[in-house]
Amino acid sequence: MKTLHFYLTREVFSTLLMTVAVFTFVLLLGSVLKEILALLVNRQATPGIVLQAVALLIPFVLAFALPMGMLTATLLVFGRFSADQELTAVRAGGISLVSLVTPILLLSAGLSLVCGLINLEIAPQCRVAYKNLLFRVGLEQSTTLLPEDRFVDDIPGCIIYVRKREGNDLRDVRFYRIEGDQIVTRVSAERGQIIVDQASAKMRLLLENTIVEQRLSRDKKLKDSPPAEEETHTDANGVAHRRLFAPFWRTSPFPETKSEEHEWKSLLQDAFEPEPLDLKRTAQTQRKPKLSELSFSQLRAEVKKLETQGVDTTPAIVQLHRQIAFSFASLGFTLIGIPLGIRAHRRETSAGVALALILVLIYYSFFVLGQAWQARPEFAPHLILWLPNFLFQAVGAVLLWQANRVG
Repeated sequence: MKTLHFYLTREVFSTLLMTVAVFTFVLLLGSVLKEILALLVNRQATPGIVLQAVALLIPFVLAFALPMGMLTATLLVFGRFSADQELTAVRAGGISLVSLVTPILLLSAGLSLVCGLINLEIAPQCRVAYKNLLFRVGLEQSTTLLPEDRFVDDIPGCIIYVRKREGNDLRDVRFYRIEGDQIVTRVSAERGQIIVDQASAKMRLLLENTIVEQRLSRDKKLKDSPPAEEETHTDANGVAHRRLFAPFWRTSPFPETKSEEHEWKSLLQDAFEPEPLDLKRTAQTQRKPKLSELSFSQLRAEVKKLETQGVDTTPAIVQLHRQIAFSFASLGFTLIGIPLGIRAHRRETSAGVALALILVLIYYSFFVLGQAWQARPEFAPHLILWLPNFLFQAVGAVLLWQANRVG
């Protein structure tokens, strides 16, 4: 039995090394072509900087390559094991499938621990160092004024969060106006645009489909109230709030190029300072990491800080759960890869790789969906990130039990 366990573990481990190397190379190549190649073309980087950037990318890429490699290894090894009738011979000797694959399951559990260490600490630190390296050579200077996926609190009197930014187009914007230690106005918008004066480092925001909530204890009234749906409520502290559902909002008056803009220009003029937001401090300070680049301990500290400020912490909580949930990918992939490899009954490497890619796409689609909704707390996006683990582990356990009964 020990000889059989050693043989099967050796086969899986050697195949794992090969598949991880392949996936690491492919993922590294994508990052190199996307970002580092631009540095070489523009003569902004030396070979030493390129090698340093590639080295910093490896831990970040390994977080994805290890689970994918484990899935592909189990599909290939058990597919060959079944196709060569070795599994039939083992069963004829009175050995159950569960006892046969126990070392492989322990290997996947150990790999999950390694992935956890990488996801929670090593990969975020290397990713930050990599981005800072690119920042120093000027690749990201055009987007430092308002980066995506980060709570920007460098601007006095406000906090801004943007989930996605493409050039000057924004998606899922959260804007908080702060006076003292209290949030006096909250604005959420599905879409927006920024207009930046590069000479003065001043910014104006143009937001659409907004929800505006303002504390009424300041004894201020909205001028030129728009024809928008409005509701008023009182919180637990007895402070009244006004909530507006407005199709258009700006931080300060813009040139009146359209009659509609003139109609809306005073919507929140009392609640917000008429001057544009000053981003000079943000542009001059060192680049701060995105939420997706923070380690587990840093994310927990960020969540506590935002909770004390009364800011919606859902984006940070989603990243926190993503790091933990993604660490269990290897275990789920192994549980489902063993029975599927036996059922496939194929020796061809291409068939195993193709099946692995399909399963990986299904698994990561949940993470893409959860992160796309990280600015929508009503959808509980942090729970969506755990669905692929539960799904793969449950389906894998059932398939493994059925395959064990067949034997």
